[in-house]
Amino acid sequence: MSTPGATVNGRKQAFGALPVHTSALDWLRDLRLTGSKEGCAEGECGACAIMVARPATTGDGTTEWVSINACLIPAAGLDGQEVVTAEGLGTPTSLHPVQHEMAVRGGSQCGYCTPGFICSMAAEFYRAGRTPVPAADEHDSDEHGANGFDLHALSGNLCRCTGYRPIKDAAYALGAPDADDALASRRDQAPPAPQPTRITSGSAEYVRPASLPEALQILADRPEGVVVAGATDWGVAVNILGTRAPLVIAIDRLTELRQLTIGSDEIRIGAGLTLTEIERRLDGEIPLLAQLFPQFASRLIRNGATLGGNLGTGSPIGDAPPALLALDAHLVLVSTAGERAVPLADYYTGYRQSVREPDELIREIRIPRPLAGLTGFHKIAKRRFDDISSVAVGFALDVSEGVVQSARIGLGGVAATPVRALETEASLVGQPWSARTVLTSSRVMAREGTPLDDHRASAAFRAAMLGQALLKLHAQNPLTRTEASA
Repeated sequence: MSTPGATVNGRKQAFGALPVHTSALDWLRDLRLTGSKEGCAEGECGACAIMVARPATTGDGTTEWVSINACLIPAAGLDGQEVVTAEGLGTPTSLHPVQHEMAVRGGSQCGYCTPGFICSMAAEFYRAGRTPVPAADEHDSDEHGANGFDLHALSGNLCRCTGYRPIKDAAYALGAPDADDALASRRDQAPPAPQPTRITSGSAEYVRPASLPEALQILADRPEGVVVAGATDWGVAVNILGTRAPLVIAIDRLTELRQLTIGSDEIRIGAGLTLTEIERRLDGEIPLLAQLFPQFASRLIRNGATLGGNLGTGSPIGDAPPALLALDAHLVLVSTAGERAVPLADYYTGYRQSVREPDELIREIRIPRPLAGLTGFHKIAKRRFDDISSVAVGFALDVSEGVVQSARIGLGGVAATPVRALETEASLVGQPWSARTVLTSSRVMAREGTPLDDHRASAAFRAAMLGQALLKLHAQNPLTRTEASA
């Protein structure tokens, strides 16, 4: 096993005597790379953003540059990987195109958030498939520029003083990378290989197993180990709560957890794939998930977060469970004793509790086909994007000849666990998909769950939002696609 460390801005940097729970941000700042800042320590502001080289979502063996929150991921998670910070993009006398556009268009004022914006913007600048056209500073919409820039790439970066218009102008002014751009050329080569890692400091240990069987054996021997993929939840516990686990087991690079198969009977999604990878590989294959992804945190978070992690934490306000409940998803749990499939509807047993045993991992999520014809995902939160939901609802209905044939509705934020709206489903099935039916069923839905008062929303507000969700779905879909075209 080689000396633990990472390639940062083209230079190999050893970790040295690195405490296991040191964040990538703190390690980089100790290297005097102080462009990345700590703003929130929760992955919400993007001041800490960096770029890392990851396998391209095309699955063709090439590389793509991905932006992540350095405040959340353990530095040990970068072992054997390639990292670029804002300092590695350009110099004061030779600015990177992103840095140049931010400067000339007034995209920086105090500068605190600027390096993070630049790293997120640079990752989108290098995204395969972005197709710049002439007069790129003209934009097509509020979310996509004529230069192919997806403004959602910056959804996890906050600016408190400049205002977003000049930053948006800078993004929409970017052309294509130059032919001699080294970071663009790097995309055509193989990504860094997963690096088996074992780092100890005091009584704490960080382990990156080489295979799934090895990971399962470690978990069987030490079931108290904390399993980490993107660390978007665990990193917050480390930073804010001061949590220090004696053993951290990294599973984000395990090949066995990173498969995605689209079959005729079901779609299988590896629990270790990031949400960005799932979104791009599915490419709209599951419309309900296509609606979910843009509302799930930010691109910075989705570049690290996994479905396995979102389900494994057991949070009642996770965004994915309501949608997956509506899709009748099953989870495949695996241990050294074998594997078993569990319906997601039977997975949760209490607040942050589930049927998963301490020595088990979520291997994959299976979604049966055919998919329902009428789907929707509604998220109620204080911000439109990059926020925790107060209420989340996933709908999957089949309507034939104007009658609801089947209905599955998943709810989040209204009970100690994600739940099905069983009474509402029963009130819909066999009834006309009409305003009258929906009005009656919406009253039933307002009584589903056991919502509580907390700092995000009152119980009365949550109940009111449940009552409105079905009305909104019908207003958006008065007829199924088949009936509308008849």
